[in-house]
Amino acid sequence: MADHQTSDAFVAFERVQKSYDGETLVVKDLNLTMPKGEFLTMLGPSGSGKTTCLMMLAGFETATHGEILLDGKPINNIPPHKRGIGMVFQNYALFPHMTVGENLSFPLEVRGMGKSEREEKIMRGLERVQMGAFANRRPSQLSGGQQQRIALARALVFEPELVLMDEPLGALDKQLRETLQFEITHLAHELGITTVYVTHDQTEALTMSDRVAVFDDGRIQQLAPPDKLYEEPMNSFVAQFIGENNALEGVVKEIKGDLCVVQLDSGEVIDAKPVNVNKVGDRTRVSIRPERVEFNKSRLQEGAHTLKAEVLEFIYMGDIFRTRLRVAGIDDFIVKTRNAPDQERLRPGQQIDIGWLPQDCRALDA
Repeated sequence: MADHQTSDAFVAFERVQKSYDGETLVVKDLNLTMPKGEFLTMLGPSGSGKTTCLMMLAGFETATHGEILLDGKPINNIPPHKRGIGMVFQNYALFPHMTVGENLSFPLEVRGMGKSEREEKIMRGLERVQMGAFANRRPSQLSGGQQQRIALARALVFEPELVLMDEPLGALDKQLRETLQFEITHLAHELGITTVYVTHDQTEALTMSDRVAVFDDGRIQQLAPPDKLYEEPMNSFVAQFIGENNALEGVVKEIKGDLCVVQLDSGEVIDAKPVNVNKVGDRTRVSIRPERVEFNKSRLQEGAHTLKAEVLEFIYMGDIFRTRLRVAGIDDFIVKTRNAPDQERLRPGQQIDIGWLPQDCRALDA
């Protein structure tokens, strides 16, 4: 086994597979290493394998094949309560018959901690999530957001080295979610906790994580820091799944270095950066982010290919303008521009030319 690669890894999945029925693999040959202190998010649609990976790490599921290592030691045969992992789930899972203080005391008692040390840790844990005054309440007397803070405090109270979170903010309203996203990230970094966070909310993944693993069909499609994932997707799935994306279909006409020319199915020709196309004649789906599309000619390179576009709809969104265009035969091509004093507001019916820097347009698998 190649343990030299994973010796400095705090969490490691080595060739892990999981099948529930002996035939279909829900996780296929997963290899992943995490250093201590990293905040890693597993992101993907339902059924992509992300929660199964979290459950195997927690010990609620066993791997059908492969090893999961924690701090260099295989944990396949260690029961969940002996793994020393903190957990937070979407449904809070607080004990309803216990007060908030007793809920936090429970994981400390299980670990045989004395009363005075427990009390000190409980108060510190509650202060951390701004819930110091709530020790004597019962969960039923708390709002959803307060219960989620207590669940977070309980997962952190015994100072675990690893915390697992499965859609912990899924049931909360937008504003509270955003506040807690910030608090969770801040706490994890401040306490130096290694965190594995599962969500299908891409904004959450981008704003909270050191790295994001995008899952689809039981495999990691790409593992990268948020900015790299968004700006440099390695395949069409990642480009479509992360953020908003314009996709145009066509065929590669020529490749020279890190530039390729693509003839779209509508006949027009554009410049792109070849990412996972290899030769002339390959079908491709080119990906361009709405905020990287230019209709101001002065911002394009000399000789750049442009496309004709018709403005269909202008949507004012406060900080940004969102304009829907008809481009190369499709009606849902989006351009986003900042609401700046000199920004032009396009009008439905206007005919414009659009273009982009070739490195912002990625020729991906069709």
